[in-house]
Amino acid sequence: MSNNDILKKLRVALSLKTEDIITICNLVGFKVTKAELGDIFRNEDHENFKPCGDQILRNFLNGLVIYKRGPRDEKKQ
Repeated sequence: MSNNDILKKLRVALSLKTEDIITICNLVGFKVTKAELGDIFRNEDHENFKPCGDQILRNFLNGLVIYKRGPRDEKKQ
């Protein structure tokens, strides 16, 4: 299963729109455009298909944690 497949399945499972994914990536300071996401979500045989790199998926997953749980609390000592 490719990173593209994982991102597509998470988008469907969580009912996320492209704007939601952009917001989630921005939570961790990762900038991604609507056009880039459109290329990632295309079929593999489309001429504008772009493979989803590890960096995009990693930042999306880190942002998703913040999006669902909220920002990390500082530990008190």
